[in-house]
Amino acid sequence: MLRHLPKISDPNLLVGTETADDAAVYRIDDRQALVLTVDYFTPVVDDPYAFGQIAAANALSDVYAMGGRPMTALNIVGFPKRSPDLPLEVLGDILRGGSDKAAEAGIFIVGGHSIDDAEPKYGLFVVGMIDPDRILTNAGARPGDRLVLTKPVGTGIISTAIKRGVAPKAVIDRAVEVMATLNRAACEAALKVGVNACTDVTGYGLLGHLRGMAAGSRVGAVVRLGGVPVLPGVRDLLEQDMAPGGTHNNMEQLRDDVTFDPALSENDRLLLCDAQTSGGLLLSVHGDRVGRLIEALRAAGTPAAEEVGEVVEGEAGKIRVVP
Repeated sequence: MLRHLPKISDPNLLVGTETADDAAVYRIDDRQALVLTVDYFTPVVDDPYAFGQIAAANALSDVYAMGGRPMTALNIVGFPKRSPDLPLEVLGDILRGGSDKAAEAGIFIVGGHSIDDAEPKYGLFVVGMIDPDRILTNAGARPGDRLVLTKPVGTGIISTAIKRGVAPKAVIDRAVEVMATLNRAACEAALKVGVNACTDVTGYGLLGHLRGMAAGSRVGAVVRLGGVPVLPGVRDLLEQDMAPGGTHNNMEQLRDDVTFDPALSENDRLLLCDAQTSGGLLLSVHGDRVGRLIEALRAAGTPAAEEVGEVVEGEAGKIRVVP
């Protein structure tokens, strides 16, 4: 849809819409630039406080994916004014979850906007700061780079199982813990070691966001299924047909750009296309630095720190998936 908007010509707009990156970056001066992003969605878990935390972590992630530091945020809320099933106390818990997660990130939520909406929605508009010379974009991957992922996948499948009432409590608890984890530590480790490209894995799934990185970087990529970290219980839920519609749509959208090894099952393919909420960072790092990066991520306590593939020469945006 962005193709219908006029193209922006401003030398201070360092990252715009051209490469479908995680956030916009606008230069203030030689040493400072703003990172701007907005994200909100409907509940993915039943607990309103946990939903607030997850939604805030998800919005903040776009700043971390650029290598930036969040500075402040505004709430974006949709909530019914009068509903016997959703008292205002529920909204209070959502906002408290978001506020607590923002505080964990070291920022304040300083206002926001709400509308009367039958279906609850919550998220943040976030402003961050970044050094213009240290921006992490999704367009810097180079052939020979290794791909490292910092959170396990499967949250879309688990969220669907929650809605259908079949997700085990232990599976829900771990998924909530991972989704509510800030990507701050992963960002700091990436900046410390030095990576060539970065994106966070959200609604388009691991392969969808990797396609964006590969296309923006004009390279191809190989993903090894065996290296991809997966949340507990996800494969069992896939056997129960818990892949959401968004995950199936992602796989359809990737049909022309991803080649799957014949040994991979339909569920293997869906897993790699699963629409994530507040997923990890996908980092493209020079092969000589991958060991240092994984060591730094593990020392920082990120939910995962796994090498999942590599960047290769080839047609821009094309991905091959092997066992």
